[in-house]
Amino acid sequence: MRFGAAVLRSYESRFAVEEVVLNGGPADGEVLVRIAGCGMCRTDLAVRRSAGRSPLPAVLGHEGAGIVVETGGPDTGLSTGDHVVLSFDSCGHCRNCLAAAPAYCDSFASLNLFGGRVENAARFTDADGRELAPRWFGQSSFAEYAMVPARNAVRVDRSLPLELLGPLGCGFLTGAGAVLNSFGAGPGDTLVVLGAGAVGLAAVMAATAAGAVTVAVDRFDERLDLAERFGAIPLRAGPAGPSSRPSPPDLTERIRRLTDGGAQYALDTTASAPLVNDALRALRPTGHLGLVARFHTPLALDPGTLDRGRRISHICEGDAVPGLLVPRLTRLWQDGRFPFDQLIRTYPLADINEAERDCDAGKVVKPVLVPEGNAR
Repeated sequence: MRFGAAVLRSYESRFAVEEVVLNGGPADGEVLVRIAGCGMCRTDLAVRRSAGRSPLPAVLGHEGAGIVVETGGPDTGLSTGDHVVLSFDSCGHCRNCLAAAPAYCDSFASLNLFGGRVENAARFTDADGRELAPRWFGQSSFAEYAMVPARNAVRVDRSLPLELLGPLGCGFLTGAGAVLNSFGAGPGDTLVVLGAGAVGLAAVMAATAAGAVTVAVDRFDERLDLAERFGAIPLRAGPAGPSSRPSPPDLTERIRRLTDGGAQYALDTTASAPLVNDALRALRPTGHLGLVARFHTPLALDPGTLDRGRRISHICEGDAVPGLLVPRLTRLWQDGRFPFDQLIRTYPLADINEAERDCDAGKVVKPVLVPEGNAR
């Protein structure tokens, strides 16, 4: 099977949309999906800084959504014509997978980041027959089609705007899941979100839907305006500039005042050590800070920041079981309580390099790439 896909051939090169070849149909437990849209995530772009650990050349993309066109074996639980959101890969049989924690699968890194399943080697090639990395996050969905484990695919209502749903499989899942699953935030709880990008704004929307009071911290007024629209109290941080919101001299004290003495929860999406320390100091006793961004240098914590029962943890994929959280988020969207579509700008797949530039420049919160031949 031949189709178009965006191939990254080196860590420094631009994406090239070219013909690729998928050899063979779905194996047992797999489905072939025609991609309607795929979100661009910071994790895709971080491949460029992976120090060679993520194999290239590869077709990236791990926030895909599309229509099942072929199934493999009788036990996929899916049928031709089903609309699906694609999420991360997991083995399904390790201790954490069996405990409904697939984001902490023993094989998460190897399946999603560092080459995919070994049985997929040589199935995916370029037009000249040269091998591509087997499968990124179980899908490689910067493409017109993707072969995925059925375990990764979540059936959704056909009336939903399918081309926009892909980010529910990772970025929006992570932010919303941190609030709803990891923190279990509810009415009257207080939350600080550091960074009002795609993950942070999804957390804001989820917190508002859950009835929590949220303070959103960011350097950019445009992002704070969005956070305020979605129910958060905006708080500017970072270097002073031409802004109507001055940077507060004592961020910790401002957060404490806005959260009636201190927040119960904080979510960091920035990997900024100073902001993490500010947020820890702003937590009330027994407060919990969750980290979703990867730090590339050691994280130094100031003395006393973990006193009085405060704790810090890493949150992967929002502690989500995608088959449970994705339908919950689509129902909230249908009720007008999780307006994730307002964060999205669509681009033709052929314009993937423009989407990457706009993402890096902060011109768009969540780019979604739409294969032109698959547009509905």
